[in-house]
Amino acid sequence: MTNSSIGVIIPAFNEEKAVGLVVTEIPKHLVSEIVVVDNNSTDNTAIVAAESGATTLSEKRQGYGWACTKAIEYFQAKPNPPDIVVFLDADHSDYPEEMDAVLRPILEDSFDMVIGSRALGQRERGSMTPQQVFGNWLATTLMRWFYGVSFTDLGPFRAIRFEKLLALQMSEMTYGWTVEMQVKAAKLGMKCCEVPVNYRQRIGFSKVSGTVKGTIGAGYKILATIFRLMWK
Repeated sequence: MTNSSIGVIIPAFNEEKAVGLVVTEIPKHLVSEIVVVDNNSTDNTAIVAAESGATTLSEKRQGYGWACTKAIEYFQAKPNPPDIVVFLDADHSDYPEEMDAVLRPILEDSFDMVIGSRALGQRERGSMTPQQVFGNWLATTLMRWFYGVSFTDLGPFRAIRFEKLLALQMSEMTYGWTVEMQVKAAKLGMKCCEVPVNYRQRIGFSKVSGTVKGTIGAGYKILATIFRLMWK
């Protein structure tokens, strides 16, 4: 690995049972700072994250994108922002110890963004619902048709050069955050790739795929984002 500084962003909503495990399992020799953004939780997510060693921020506006933006603004305001940021979910479905594999194409091969693909890795039985698998396939197929870019997943476990992330001017503050990042990176000609990552059943209840409303809302927002960005 190089001397690049690496920051980690973990959006979290009611993940007190999982977020501590996620923070403690991150390879500390790789990262300079871990930021957990408590996205208006009603439990002890922020307390557990802080006790586990993370910098904890609060974002009352509900939405994955709002939480990510809070952390980005925090890093941007620092005298020495990180060179690379890694996004990771707080529910312990990802394997934080695989972070070195996600970072390696950036650190060694000059890629701008790396997506941890659950489609290329091993998924624990029941870790993704059939609608999640289909939604990922549909979204990545549309991106290939419309933008000529080959992704297999919209997975949350990803790394990107910080200056490139800022250049994307992210604006989707809810379910469409991940697909917006990939579409805009493709449109700007960024050098992107995927690496296989493993995936397990999350701790606790999913606020998106675990409800009909969340599943429909996420699917609509993802597809709407893909089509909206065609005209920008």
